[in-house]
Amino acid sequence: MTSIIEVKNLSKRYWISHEPGGSYACASSLQDDLTGLFLALAGRRKKTKDHIWALKDINLSIEPGEILGVIGHNGAGKSTLLKILTRITPPTEGQATVRGRIGSLLEVGTGFHPELTGRENIFLNGAILGMKRNEIRHKFDEIVDFSGVEKFLDTPLKRYSTGMGVRLAFSIAANLTPEILLIDEVLSVGDVEFQKKSYDKMEEVTQKSGRTILFVGHNMQAIRDLCKRTVLLDRGQIVMAGPTQEVINYYLSNYGARKFK
Repeated sequence: MTSIIEVKNLSKRYWISHEPGGSYACASSLQDDLTGLFLALAGRRKKTKDHIWALKDINLSIEPGEILGVIGHNGAGKSTLLKILTRITPPTEGQATVRGRIGSLLEVGTGFHPELTGRENIFLNGAILGMKRNEIRHKFDEIVDFSGVEKFLDTPLKRYSTGMGVRLAFSIAANLTPEILLIDEVLSVGDVEFQKKSYDKMEEVTQKSGRTILFVGHNMQAIRDLCKRTVLLDRGQIVMAGPTQEVINYYLSNYGARKFK
């Protein structure tokens, strides 16, 4: 079977610049400020550069219809991986091949316009996913019903609470028809009832529609319930990949104290 997502030797590097003595605006006197400006113009101001690898040599294949869990402490590279898959940021090395249309729920408010109403944002998001207007209309009632924001449908999104925005965003992503759904831990913002409803919906769309889901989070119970296979990232590298319970046990035994830092 051809993998729907295939990642080969994927790496992402970020550069960090350091300027000794602080920026020009923070100079201690006018003389220091002018001296710094002169040295900069003359190319003599020293600037050091350092880098970090947010991801390093990642190799991963995801099959159609699979719900894959991705776990790891903050800064492990989870969100960077999702941003590369959604083409938000390019890799430094390697490649990520995605065979299908992607819907993503990475951050609260992503893809929404705060001045538009909930109704208008449904059509905006559908268009971003490449759907035609009549396709969105066909799913419209289902989206609204699942989100529970019908009362506020014609209210500008900037008036929504964070939880209401998440409900609408997930409902759009889950009920429209991308072959691949990428979900960061944004669902943790919602209430417990909606989280449960969302997890049930993810199971349903993989079983009925054969959709693939990449689910990133710190909620080990949700990862355990949803994902048969899980990947553990640490410092941008895959430490372990395999059956979810085994990976979670390893993570809690070896990284449990670090995830709260």
